[in-house]
Amino acid sequence: MADLDHSSDDTSVDSRENSSQDSKLEFSEDEETLIVRMYNLIGDRWALIAGRIPGRTAEEIEKYWTSRYYSTSE
Repeated sequence: MADLDHSSDDTSVDSRENSSQDSKLEFSEDEETLIVRMYNLIGDRWALIAGRIPGRTAEEIEKYWTSRYYSTSE
């Protein structure tokens, strides 16, 4: 039973780590500049922008953009 309790603790720690990683995306200054320039050229075509940045997905770039530049107040 002790092993089961330990594994459930590990799971909750893992889910907290994933949540913090999802909410905090780190981009280099060059990546930020490229995202802004590409957005100004082609708009919110995240897959195309991601294709220009190795190791980045369209979802990461969209999340970065909306958290940094998109105003949620209406």
